[in-house]
Amino acid sequence: MARKKSEAVPTPAAASPSVAGRVPDPAPAATATTPAPREGTRPTARPSSLLDTRVIYCGDNLEQLRKLPDACVDLIYIDPPFNSNRNYEVFWGETKEKRAFEDRHESTKAYIEYMRPRCDEMARVLKKTGSFYYHCDWHASHYVKVMLDQIFGENCFRCEIIWKRTFAHGNVGRNYGNIADSIFFYTRSDDYCWNQPWEQLTPEEIEEKYPNQDANGRRWQSVTLRNPGVRPNLHYPYTASNGVTYQPHPNGWSCNLERMKKYDTEGRLHFPTKPDGALRLKMYADESQGERLQNIWLDVSPIGANAAERLGYPTQKPIALLERIIQTSSNENDIVLDAFCGCGTALVAAQKLKRQWIGIDVSPTACRVMAKRLKDKNVCGMREDEDLWAIGRGFIVRDIPLTEEKLRAYPPFEFENWAVIALGGRKNKTQVGDKGIDGRIFPVTALDNVREAGADELALQEHFYAMQVKQKDKTGRPDIDSFETAMRRAKCEKGFFVSFDYSSDAMHEIDRFFREEHRIIIPLTVREILDEEIARKLA
Repeated sequence: MARKKSEAVPTPAAASPSVAGRVPDPAPAATATTPAPREGTRPTARPSSLLDTRVIYCGDNLEQLRKLPDACVDLIYIDPPFNSNRNYEVFWGETKEKRAFEDRHESTKAYIEYMRPRCDEMARVLKKTGSFYYHCDWHASHYVKVMLDQIFGENCFRCEIIWKRTFAHGNVGRNYGNIADSIFFYTRSDDYCWNQPWEQLTPEEIEEKYPNQDANGRRWQSVTLRNPGVRPNLHYPYTASNGVTYQPHPNGWSCNLERMKKYDTEGRLHFPTKPDGALRLKMYADESQGERLQNIWLDVSPIGANAAERLGYPTQKPIALLERIIQTSSNENDIVLDAFCGCGTALVAAQKLKRQWIGIDVSPTACRVMAKRLKDKNVCGMREDEDLWAIGRGFIVRDIPLTEEKLRAYPPFEFENWAVIALGGRKNKTQVGDKGIDGRIFPVTALDNVREAGADELALQEHFYAMQVKQKDKTGRPDIDSFETAMRRAKCEKGFFVSFDYSSDAMHEIDRFFREEHRIIIPLTVREILDEEIARKLA
């Protein structure tokens, strides 16, 4: 039977770490101690002096994780590729994304070899009081479990959460339908943050579990007053308000005499109908937080086709799932890390729950999607602004590749510099009077002998390929003619031209130049450079 959405119920501030006797992290530099500033308010201090938060990093998470200090993160959740041979090219229309979102690996061995160094780094940056959640499915889950046992230690494995991620399939063939994901829960030690989550009962379950009703219609059940262990000091006879004296249970009562009288005064004692029956305690349904959440989660619905939060991202998880994990295993202003953050559900949940967060993803498109989601006034309403972020407001995205639109707005010399560096060339020192050559690409065989001539030396004849860069929507034949002249003057047999596009006359001239003079001009577009499709042309 489906249950209602449950919520983690944080314990009071004085006792929020649920492991008995937990002492807060004594190192304030590594702990987020300042409440997360709301938009439009002035922050009192940085959340952490060791690392920046509210940052999305675009790039390989292994490289970024290695930059983080030891024991600096309170909670890590990752939803990495599952080694499931599913192709996600349909969603991401950009050519460059077709590699980043192919959830494919040569083998399970290759997948584990890919994940192991990343999990090693995440274990390193996790605090002693921190928790780690690894979201995966059946394709490689058993191998992942062995790997995580080796990294975190078998004794730090808490449980495997089973989440029903989809509805029943009609065509499963000769097999049971695979409709669940696994989430492996580990901690760095026995001293970890835990805010007990509760699962709310449905009306039908309440009626079944609390079968009795009092005069006011309140549902209740009776529970034993027997102490679970032998307690001689609680072994007293009790004369109740009904005039009957009840003998203690063999182990003693579960409460002292003062508490027993209080229960009696409040009408919470359930008197047995039989003379030899046991005195019991009434537990009311409306006072219960529900049932302690177990490791099979059926109440968090998957994102359906018409769900309001649906973005079209192929592996998007519901916010309710991440809210449950974050509420349970962190406190306000703790630092949450998602190193495979995709469309940013973990970041959105962390922001809504007033946690600090760090996101990493290799896909520029994913980073743009999650930034847009964080800025949406109906989601988080944050500002993506470097200046605001520097004073504790908003967020930033780091290392995202450039777009054609941004490059069109570059100053001409900066655009030239970008193009030359992108192709692995060397920029001319002089930006004026360069005689039609903006940069030089040196063949591998020439690199060892390349050096710049000193002021009192004659320049040596160098073997290089010339580069010309035009910040034009469409390069025409006159531009190609000028570059051909520069190549003849420099005695270059090969050159590279960079522009946003080329006219048909320009392309015809490039072809004529090769046929008649056997010199090669390779036309490259900015789009080809951004999409990293230039390897074959640089050969």
